[in-house]
Amino acid sequence: MTVTQVAPSPRLAWSPIVRVLMRHPRLWWTALRQARAFVPRGWWRRRPFLPLPDRAYLAFRIETHYGTSGTPEPEQVIAYLGWCREMRAIARESR
Repeated sequence: MTVTQVAPSPRLAWSPIVRVLMRHPRLWWTALRQARAFVPRGWWRRRPFLPLPDRAYLAFRIETHYGTSGTPEPEQVIAYLGWCREMRAIARESR
């Protein structure tokens, strides 16, 4: 699996992923649910008062998954979100 090196701005690094995600509307709710899972509790108490994931935690998760730091390729994120969606559906069926 390939991971691109970190771009100068986090916003620029993740914009290709957002663009590819826009072409997959069935994954939008899954992406929001997964993004929410990365947001630390009590985010409103700390600057910048935005629901952003902790950079150190996100870097740790990416490095443990891909073996290197950086930003994952958009196709990898889409595959991960598809897997999350399928696992949620399986969990719902087993109830």
